[in-house]
Amino acid sequence: MAEQIFPTKGNLIACKKNLELAKLGFDLLDRKRNVLMREMMKLIDVAAGMQKEIGDTFQRAYRALQNANITLGIDQSLDSVVPEERGFSMHGHSIMGVDLPTGEVHTAQPFPYYGFRNSNSQLDAAYMAFDHVKRLCAKLAGIENSVYRLATAIKKTQRRTNMLENVVIPRLEENIRFISSTLEEHEREEFTRMKVIKRQKGG
Repeated sequence: MAEQIFPTKGNLIACKKNLELAKLGFDLLDRKRNVLMREMMKLIDVAAGMQKEIGDTFQRAYRALQNANITLGIDQSLDSVVPEERGFSMHGHSIMGVDLPTGEVHTAQPFPYYGFRNSNSQLDAAYMAFDHVKRLCAKLAGIENSVYRLATAIKKTQRRTNMLENVVIPRLEENIRFISSTLEEHEREEFTRMKVIKRQKGG
């Protein structure tokens, strides 16, 4: 049912223009949603691969650490000599107006902070593997945050496209039909009235 609107030619023109804009807006939002969906699915695949790599690297690191403990013995704590990580940062880029963060560790390539005298190749391998996990986790944090932001943007875009498709566009089309039919009816009535007047004058 058409909303209450005066059936004038001006309103008909306005409704037709608004309908064009609404359809254009729907097309643009639909394209945006598709682009965001493709980007999100791509990042989900990347995240899945990174999670597997992190799990595999963790296993490798723990095996190396266990072997190092067997050969060296646990006679001292090494965590006190490893400095706190201060090279983590987040930066990002934008896709279709959605800011996507990227996490990185900017410290130089790892080197052991413990002495070589109480070390062996297994401990070095564990240290390198854990450092690799740290860098992967930084990247994964940015990717997972990006997936969340994309999902939120997709949901918002979907709501707007649904509103245009199911409410705004049908309402405008109904208004156009109502105004057009009313104007046509008025024109027929006016035409009939003019014929009657002409006939009366002629008679």
